[in-house]
Amino acid sequence: MTQVKTLQVTFDKFIEWLPENSLSSYELHDGVIVEMPKPTGKHSIVTGFLIEELVLTIIQMSKRGIWTIPRESIVKPTNEKSGYEPDIIVLDQDVISSEPRWERESIIENAMSVKLIVEVVSTNWRDDYHKKLADYEEMGIPEYWIVDYEARGGRGLIGNPKQPTISVYQLIEDEYQVSQFRQGSRILSPTFTELNLTADQIFLLGSRE
Repeated sequence: MTQVKTLQVTFDKFIEWLPENSLSSYELHDGVIVEMPKPTGKHSIVTGFLIEELVLTIIQMSKRGIWTIPRESIVKPTNEKSGYEPDIIVLDQDVISSEPRWERESIIENAMSVKLIVEVVSTNWRDDYHKKLADYEEMGIPEYWIVDYEARGGRGLIGNPKQPTISVYQLIEDEYQVSQFRQGSRILSPTFTELNLTADQIFLLGSRE
């Protein structure tokens, strides 16, 4: 992750600054524009696999056409100083029509528009486990996954010794409660109740050379 501008900028200034058709991805972290690490092949494969599994589950739950996974979107937390582009976000089509900046700028401001956010961990794992977790919780995102297939997170987060972990955070009474899934576990999602996915399926993809 590379800091692009040292001067503090607002969310709106960040949106104005974003270059069109850039090959790089940028986020705003506490007023600072940062260039995000380019995804590795494994990261892309894991992310693509999860999108496929979520789409199949959306169809099985008869939510096709109602819940959707956009190619790009920017989530605007409540603090006006950050803006994130999740690896995966599932949106409720019935609600995003009320998002004032969605049609023009693909910006999500209302947590009710979101069914799920997924971050697949890379070198900037602290952002996923700390900064984004706190902002998504404060914003009221109902479900947030951290997919740490390479066990990059700290020992206090994924165990000692560290092991590949999928952390599913569910918002309960305005606070996140976490369930963690490791080798041999079936992933349980409070939103995607018909999801048929094991942690091993994800870890296998992430371990292939």
